[in-house]
Amino acid sequence: MSLWPKLKIRLQHMDSCNEFSHIPIGFSCDCAQDMPHALYLHIPFCAKRCSYCDFATWVAAQDDVIIATYVKSLVRSLHQLASGGLLSAIQTVYIGGGTPSLLGEKLVELVQEICYVCNPLELSCEANPESFSQKFAQNLASAGATRVSLGVQSLLDQELKALGRIHTAQTARTAIGYAKQAGLDVSADLMCGIPLQTLQSWEYSVKQLIASEVDHISIYPLMIEEDTLFWKQCQDGLLAWPDDDAQASMMHYAQQALQERGYSRYEVASYARIHKQCQHNLAYWSGVPYIALGTSGSAMLSRQAYEKFCELVPHMPLLDKTISRVRYTITSTRKQVAAAKSLAAMAYELEFLDEQQASAEDLMLAVRTSYGITPALYERSAKALGVQKLDRALAHAYELGLLQQLPQNQAAKQWWIPTQRGWLLGNKLYGILWGLAQRPVESVQIEA
Repeated sequence: MSLWPKLKIRLQHMDSCNEFSHIPIGFSCDCAQDMPHALYLHIPFCAKRCSYCDFATWVAAQDDVIIATYVKSLVRSLHQLASGGLLSAIQTVYIGGGTPSLLGEKLVELVQEICYVCNPLELSCEANPESFSQKFAQNLASAGATRVSLGVQSLLDQELKALGRIHTAQTARTAIGYAKQAGLDVSADLMCGIPLQTLQSWEYSVKQLIASEVDHISIYPLMIEEDTLFWKQCQDGLLAWPDDDAQASMMHYAQQALQERGYSRYEVASYARIHKQCQHNLAYWSGVPYIALGTSGSAMLSRQAYEKFCELVPHMPLLDKTISRVRYTITSTRKQVAAAKSLAAMAYELEFLDEQQASAEDLMLAVRTSYGITPALYERSAKALGVQKLDRALAHAYELGLLQQLPQNQAAKQWWIPTQRGWLLGNKLYGILWGLAQRPVESVQIEA
């Protein structure tokens, strides 16, 4: 089953910002680098599964033996990638989940191993407030972590309880303080349209989070996903489906409040203070290759990086000469990953993109950001897709009010960014750009 063209859009009501002083590598270079720029590691363990969560996570106690064996497997895979030259260009690392902070000192040790093999400029760890102590924050920073992303979601206890969260508002405030004291850049998530929430309570959470002076804030609307407790409750009439208009009003309030306090939107879901954008986050939208480890981890490799990966996993298929990009998702379960002795012992889903598909994908992902389609990306895409074909698609998006062109005095060549309507109707805009790919992406399942 193809990952494209349909993206799972977690946020659609946004507008653009006009700060282009720092353009990520994939938006500005003539061609994306060959080796992975970013590394993701997935930790699939939580103390409790939230009522809305459909991620690849399982409940486990901190001392569960599978956690230790899973981390050991990640470390083995790290060293394999390093020995194969696939970590030579890594600049950012993100450890997500699940709840990585549930690992405690095992997470600190994992961070140390990562820094040993690739020494990234930015290393982010996700954490939940209830498993984030002062000592833990200090140990993470000492090990080499530079950022922490805290799952706050709300700053009202009754709303947190309704979500199935196990921390309190005060625990979240305390965790933010610990992270700041340790010298970590701090990101925090808030969720709108949740049970018991009103516009007034949402305003309270936004104001309180701004007052905490975190560096980075992500705003998400509650999405009711299949196979979650909330899905069943909505189907049974025990819980109301989220109100799109109410969520749009809440996100519009957050947009204004954050921008007034010096936060700029740089990506469809994220606001940051100056120079505090998550560079790993931007790597996903800027067309640079990235690699992943752990169950459900997803990677995007250049042709050259894929060929190196095949040296580590010899049973991977050879590429047709037309393929320029390969995506993989690790489909092995947490138990299978924990038991695997090498990358070759895991299962994968592969997707193969030719030059036109890769260009259409880059365009589609770029308009999730405030940087949009830069002149460098326009030039690369025009070569792959044809100038007339690309210009027709951009003109169509312009006519629909989804894209706007920056004034010519700001760029010598074409530069397109999303409009307010483009953020609101993101799926429409993404569909127009992905349509340039012309044909479906081929995919294949690879067993261990």
